[in-house]
Amino acid sequence: MEINRSSTELSIVTGAFSYTGGYIARELLARGERVRTLTNHPERAGELADRIEIRPLDFTRPAQLAENMRGASVLYNTYWIRFARKSMTFQQAVENTKDLLDAAKEAGIERVVHISVTNPDIESDLPYFRGKAQAERAVTASGLSYAILRPAVLFGIGGVLINNLAWLMRLFPVFPVPGDGNYRIQPTFVEDFAKLAAACGGETASYTVDAVGPETFSFNELLRLIARSVNRRALLIRLPPGLALWLSRIPGYALRDVLMTPDELRALSRNLLASSSIPTCTTRLSDWLKENSGRIGRRYINDFARHYR
Repeated sequence: MEINRSSTELSIVTGAFSYTGGYIARELLARGERVRTLTNHPERAGELADRIEIRPLDFTRPAQLAENMRGASVLYNTYWIRFARKSMTFQQAVENTKDLLDAAKEAGIERVVHISVTNPDIESDLPYFRGKAQAERAVTASGLSYAILRPAVLFGIGGVLINNLAWLMRLFPVFPVPGDGNYRIQPTFVEDFAKLAAACGGETASYTVDAVGPETFSFNELLRLIARSVNRRALLIRLPPGLALWLSRIPGYALRDVLMTPDELRALSRNLLASSSIPTCTTRLSDWLKENSGRIGRRYINDFARHYR
Protein backbone atom coordinates (compact mmCIF):
# COMPACT_ATOMS: atom_id res chain seq x y z
CA MET A 1 0.00 0.00 0.00
CA GLU A 2 1.31 3.44 -0.96
CA ILE A 3 0.80 6.63 0.99
CA ASN A 4 0.56 10.14 -0.45
CA ARG A 5 3.58 12.26 0.37
CA SER A 6 3.29 15.98 -0.22
CA SER A 7 6.04 18.19 -1.62
CA THR A 8 6.57 19.62 1.86
CA GLU A 9 7.13 16.18 3.41
CA LEU A 10 10.34 16.00 5.44
CA SER A 11 12.57 12.92 5.34
CA ILE A 12 15.70 12.10 7.32
CA VAL A 13 18.71 10.57 5.57
CA THR A 14 21.67 9.48 7.66
CA GLY A 15 24.91 10.26 5.86
CA ALA A 16 23.50 12.23 2.92
CA PHE A 17 27.05 13.32 2.04
CA SER A 18 28.19 9.73 1.67
CA TYR A 19 27.87 7.68 -1.52
CA THR A 20 24.60 5.81 -0.99
CA GLY A 21 23.02 8.47 1.20
CA GLY A 22 23.84 11.14 -1.36
CA TYR A 23 22.00 9.35 -4.14
CA ILE A 24 18.98 8.74 -1.90
CA ALA A 25 18.93 12.40 -0.86
CA ARG A 26 19.07 13.58 -4.47
CA GLU A 27 16.26 11.22 -5.45
CA LEU A 28 14.06 12.54 -2.65
CA LEU A 29 14.82 16.13 -3.65
CA ALA A 30 13.96 15.29 -7.26
CA ARG A 31 10.59 14.06 -6.00
CA GLY A 32 9.97 17.42 -4.37
CA GLU A 33 10.55 16.35 -0.77
CA ARG A 34 12.45 18.19 1.91
CA VAL A 35 15.52 16.40 3.22
CA ARG A 36 17.39 16.68 6.49
CA THR A 37 20.59 14.74 7.03
CA LEU A 38 22.20 13.51 10.22
CA THR A 39 25.95 13.57 9.64
CA ASN A 40 29.31 14.01 11.31
CA HIS A 41 30.83 15.41 8.11
CA PRO A 42 29.03 18.66 7.18
CA GLU A 43 32.18 19.81 5.36
CA ARG A 44 31.45 17.23 2.66
CA ALA A 45 28.09 18.73 1.70
CA GLY A 46 29.23 19.91 -1.72
CA GLU A 47 26.37 20.78 -4.06
CA LEU A 48 23.85 19.55 -1.48
CA ALA A 49 24.85 22.20 1.07
CA ASP A 50 22.11 24.68 0.14
CA ARG A 51 19.50 22.05 -0.67
CA ILE A 52 19.11 20.08 2.55
CA GLU A 53 19.03 20.70 6.29
CA ILE A 54 22.07 19.52 8.27
CA ARG A 55 22.08 18.18 11.83
CA PRO A 56 24.72 16.23 13.78
CA LEU A 57 24.60 12.44 14.11
CA ASP A 58 25.60 12.15 17.77
CA PHE A 59 24.74 8.85 19.42
CA THR A 60 25.95 10.10 22.82
CA ARG A 61 23.08 12.62 23.01
CA PRO A 62 19.85 10.64 22.49
CA ALA A 63 17.53 13.53 23.33
CA GLN A 64 19.22 15.76 20.77
CA LEU A 65 19.25 12.91 18.26
CA ALA A 66 15.48 12.63 18.59
CA GLU A 67 15.05 16.40 18.35
CA ASN A 68 17.09 16.40 15.13
CA MET A 69 14.54 14.03 13.55
CA ARG A 70 11.41 15.71 14.83
CA GLY A 71 8.95 16.76 12.16
CA ALA A 72 9.92 14.01 9.74
CA SER A 73 7.91 10.91 8.91
CA VAL A 74 10.49 8.64 7.20
CA LEU A 75 14.05 7.77 8.17
CA TYR A 76 16.41 6.45 5.47
CA ASN A 77 19.15 4.77 7.43
CA THR A 78 22.45 4.22 5.62
CA TYR A 79 24.54 4.26 8.81
CA TRP A 80 27.10 1.47 9.12
CA ILE A 81 30.85 0.84 9.17
CA ARG A 82 32.93 -1.04 6.63
CA PHE A 83 35.40 -2.42 9.20
CA ALA A 84 36.18 -2.07 12.88
CA ARG A 85 38.60 0.71 13.76
CA LYS A 86 39.88 1.75 17.19
CA SER A 87 36.89 1.79 19.57
CA MET A 88 34.32 1.56 16.78
CA THR A 89 33.38 -2.11 16.51
CA PHE A 90 30.54 -3.78 14.65
CA GLN A 91 28.81 -4.42 17.95
CA GLN A 92 29.03 -0.71 18.73
CA ALA A 93 27.54 0.02 15.31
CA VAL A 94 24.62 -2.27 16.20
CA GLU A 95 24.11 -0.44 19.51
CA ASN A 96 24.23 2.89 17.68
CA THR A 97 21.57 1.63 15.28
CA LYS A 98 19.35 0.69 18.21
CA ASP A 99 19.83 4.17 19.70
CA LEU A 100 18.96 5.74 16.36
CA LEU A 101 15.75 3.71 16.13
CA ASP A 102 14.78 4.61 19.70
CA ALA A 103 15.35 8.28 18.91
CA ALA A 104 13.32 7.95 15.72
CA LYS A 105 10.34 6.59 17.66
CA GLU A 106 10.68 9.39 20.21
CA ALA A 107 10.72 11.92 17.36
CA GLY A 108 7.52 10.55 15.82
CA ILE A 109 9.10 8.88 12.80
CA GLU A 110 6.54 6.54 11.23
CA ARG A 111 8.66 4.47 8.85
CA VAL A 112 12.30 3.46 8.41
CA VAL A 113 13.97 2.40 5.17
CA HIS A 114 17.01 0.52 6.40
CA ILE A 115 20.01 -0.37 4.22
CA SER A 116 21.42 -3.81 4.95
CA VAL A 117 23.33 -6.32 2.79
CA THR A 118 22.65 -9.57 0.95
CA ASN A 119 22.83 -12.73 3.07
CA PRO A 120 23.13 -11.31 6.60
CA ASP A 121 23.35 -14.08 9.20
CA ILE A 122 22.95 -13.80 12.95
CA GLU A 123 25.19 -16.88 13.32
CA SER A 124 27.88 -15.75 10.89
CA ASP A 125 31.54 -15.80 11.88
CA LEU A 126 31.96 -12.62 9.80
CA PRO A 127 31.32 -9.62 12.09
CA TYR A 128 30.05 -7.46 9.23
CA PHE A 129 27.32 -9.89 8.19
CA ARG A 130 26.49 -10.86 11.77
CA GLY A 131 26.21 -7.20 12.71
CA LYS A 132 23.98 -6.48 9.73
CA ALA A 133 21.66 -9.29 10.85
CA GLN A 134 21.58 -7.89 14.38
CA ALA A 135 20.77 -4.43 13.02
CA GLU A 136 17.94 -5.91 10.94
CA ARG A 137 16.58 -7.60 14.04
CA ALA A 138 16.60 -4.24 15.82
CA VAL A 139 14.62 -2.70 12.95
CA THR A 140 11.98 -5.44 12.93
CA ALA A 141 11.65 -5.22 16.73
CA SER A 142 11.39 -1.42 16.77
CA GLY A 143 7.63 -1.26 16.24
CA LEU A 144 8.14 1.07 13.28
CA SER A 145 6.86 0.35 9.81
CA TYR A 146 9.95 -0.70 7.83
CA ALA A 147 11.48 -1.69 4.52
CA ILE A 148 14.85 -3.44 4.74
CA LEU A 149 16.82 -3.29 1.51
CA ARG A 150 19.67 -5.72 0.89
CA PRO A 151 22.09 -4.67 -1.86
CA ALA A 152 25.25 -6.63 -2.63
CA VAL A 153 27.63 -4.21 -4.37
CA LEU A 154 26.55 -0.80 -5.64
CA PHE A 155 28.01 0.73 -8.79
CA GLY A 156 27.74 4.15 -10.37
CA ILE A 157 29.64 7.40 -10.61
CA GLY A 158 31.53 7.80 -7.32
CA GLY A 159 31.28 4.10 -6.43
CA VAL A 160 34.43 2.55 -5.02
CA LEU A 161 34.75 -1.09 -6.10
CA ILE A 162 34.16 -0.95 -9.86
CA ASN A 163 36.02 2.35 -10.23
CA ASN A 164 39.07 1.20 -8.30
CA LEU A 165 39.24 -2.12 -10.11
CA ALA A 166 39.22 -0.12 -13.36
CA TRP A 167 41.93 2.16 -11.99
CA LEU A 168 44.11 -0.83 -11.17
CA MET A 169 43.44 -2.31 -14.61
CA ARG A 170 44.61 0.90 -16.27
CA LEU A 171 47.90 0.80 -14.34
CA PHE A 172 48.86 -2.86 -14.05
CA PRO A 173 48.90 -5.52 -16.79
CA VAL A 174 48.82 -8.36 -14.24
CA PHE A 175 45.95 -8.74 -11.78
CA PRO A 176 46.05 -11.17 -8.83
CA VAL A 177 42.85 -13.15 -8.26
CA PRO A 178 42.23 -14.66 -4.82
CA GLY A 179 41.52 -18.37 -5.22
CA ASP A 180 39.80 -19.64 -8.35
CA GLY A 181 37.80 -16.43 -8.96
CA ASN A 182 34.61 -18.36 -9.69
CA TYR A 183 32.67 -16.89 -6.76
CA ARG A 184 29.69 -14.73 -7.72
CA ILE A 185 28.95 -11.03 -7.41
CA GLN A 186 25.70 -9.24 -8.33
CA PRO A 187 26.07 -5.47 -8.78
CA THR A 188 23.24 -2.95 -8.34
CA PHE A 189 23.13 0.45 -10.04
CA VAL A 190 23.09 3.06 -7.30
CA GLU A 191 20.52 5.26 -9.05
CA ASP A 192 18.15 2.30 -9.35
CA PHE A 193 18.74 1.61 -5.68
CA ALA A 194 17.98 5.21 -4.68
CA LYS A 195 14.70 5.12 -6.63
CA LEU A 196 13.77 1.85 -4.95
CA ALA A 197 14.57 3.26 -1.51
CA ALA A 198 12.50 6.39 -2.13
CA ALA A 199 9.57 4.30 -3.38
CA CYS A 200 9.77 2.13 -0.26
CA GLY A 201 9.53 5.25 1.87
CA GLY A 202 6.10 5.93 0.40
CA GLU A 203 4.64 2.59 1.48
CA THR A 204 3.26 1.32 4.77
CA ALA A 205 3.80 -2.45 4.63
CA SER A 206 6.82 -3.93 6.41
CA TYR A 207 9.07 -6.19 4.36
CA THR A 208 12.64 -7.19 3.49
CA VAL A 209 13.86 -7.38 -0.10
CA ASP A 210 17.13 -8.10 -1.88
CA ALA A 211 17.93 -4.97 -3.91
CA VAL A 212 20.00 -6.54 -6.67
CA GLY A 213 20.64 -5.97 -10.35
CA PRO A 214 19.88 -8.22 -13.32
CA GLU A 215 23.42 -9.53 -13.93
CA THR A 216 25.52 -11.93 -11.86
CA PHE A 217 29.20 -12.43 -12.67
CA SER A 218 31.97 -14.63 -11.43
CA PHE A 219 34.80 -12.46 -10.12
CA ASN A 220 36.88 -13.54 -13.12
CA GLU A 221 34.10 -12.44 -15.50
CA LEU A 222 33.76 -9.12 -13.71
CA LEU A 223 37.49 -8.41 -14.01
CA ARG A 224 37.54 -9.28 -17.72
CA LEU A 225 34.47 -7.10 -18.33
CA ILE A 226 36.11 -4.12 -16.60
CA ALA A 227 39.37 -4.69 -18.48
CA ARG A 228 37.57 -4.65 -21.84
CA SER A 229 35.68 -1.51 -20.80
CA VAL A 230 38.91 0.42 -20.21
CA ASN A 231 40.59 -1.14 -23.25
CA ARG A 232 43.16 -3.13 -21.32
CA ARG A 233 44.32 -6.72 -21.55
CA ALA A 234 44.71 -7.83 -17.96
CA LEU A 235 46.45 -11.12 -17.21
CA LEU A 236 44.58 -12.75 -14.33
CA ILE A 237 46.87 -14.72 -12.02
CA ARG A 238 45.25 -17.05 -9.51
CA LEU A 239 46.88 -16.86 -6.10
CA PRO A 240 46.18 -18.36 -2.69
CA PRO A 241 43.67 -16.01 -1.01
CA GLY A 242 46.06 -15.14 1.82
CA LEU A 243 48.82 -14.16 -0.60
CA ALA A 244 46.46 -12.11 -2.76
CA LEU A 245 45.22 -10.28 0.32
CA TRP A 246 48.79 -9.60 1.43
CA LEU A 247 49.68 -8.23 -2.01
CA SER A 248 46.67 -5.89 -1.88
CA ARG A 249 48.23 -4.24 1.14
CA ILE A 250 51.18 -2.96 -0.90
CA PRO A 251 49.16 -0.44 -2.96
CA GLY A 252 47.00 0.02 0.13
CA TYR A 253 49.98 1.31 2.10
CA ALA A 254 50.97 3.61 -0.76
CA LEU A 255 47.43 4.94 -1.12
CA ARG A 256 46.75 5.03 2.62
CA ASP A 257 43.62 2.97 2.07
CA VAL A 258 42.25 -0.51 2.75
CA LEU A 259 41.64 -2.21 -0.59
CA MET A 260 40.14 -5.36 0.89
CA THR A 261 39.70 -6.79 4.37
CA PRO A 262 40.00 -10.50 5.23
CA ASP A 263 36.28 -10.65 6.00
CA GLU A 264 35.41 -9.02 2.67
CA LEU A 265 37.44 -11.65 0.88
CA ARG A 266 35.75 -14.44 2.85
CA ALA A 267 32.31 -12.99 2.07
CA LEU A 268 33.15 -12.79 -1.62
CA SER A 269 34.51 -16.34 -1.76
CA ARG A 270 31.36 -17.64 -0.01
CA ASN A 271 29.08 -16.04 -2.64
CA LEU A 272 27.52 -13.72 -0.07
CA LEU A 273 27.51 -10.83 -2.55
CA ALA A 274 24.92 -12.44 -4.80
CA SER A 275 21.26 -13.28 -4.37
CA SER A 276 18.91 -16.06 -5.43
CA SER A 277 15.97 -13.63 -5.45
CA ILE A 278 14.36 -12.06 -8.50
CA PRO A 279 16.26 -8.85 -9.43
CA THR A 280 14.57 -5.66 -8.24
CA CYS A 281 16.79 -3.21 -10.16
CA THR A 282 17.07 -3.10 -13.93
CA THR A 283 20.29 -1.40 -15.06
CA ARG A 284 22.92 -3.80 -16.36
CA LEU A 285 26.52 -3.21 -15.33
CA SER A 286 27.70 -4.36 -18.75
CA ASP A 287 25.63 -1.60 -20.42
CA TRP A 288 26.66 1.03 -17.90
CA LEU A 289 30.35 0.25 -18.40
CA LYS A 290 30.01 0.74 -22.16
CA GLU A 291 28.46 4.16 -21.59
CA ASN A 292 31.00 5.22 -18.97
CA SER A 293 34.18 3.52 -20.15
CA GLY A 294 35.94 6.85 -20.54
CA ARG A 295 35.10 7.98 -17.01
CA ILE A 296 35.74 5.02 -14.73
CA GLY A 297 39.15 4.40 -13.25
CA ARG A 298 40.57 7.78 -14.20
CA ARG A 299 41.29 8.52 -10.56
CA TYR A 300 41.47 6.41 -7.44
CA ILE A 301 38.66 6.83 -4.90
CA ASN A 302 40.07 6.56 -1.40
CA ASP A 303 37.41 4.90 0.74
CA PHE A 304 39.37 5.31 3.98
CA ALA A 305 39.80 9.04 3.41
CA ARG A 306 36.12 9.35 2.49
CA HIS A 307 35.06 7.99 5.89
CA TYR A 308 37.89 8.67 8.31
CA ARG A 309 39.98 11.64 7.14
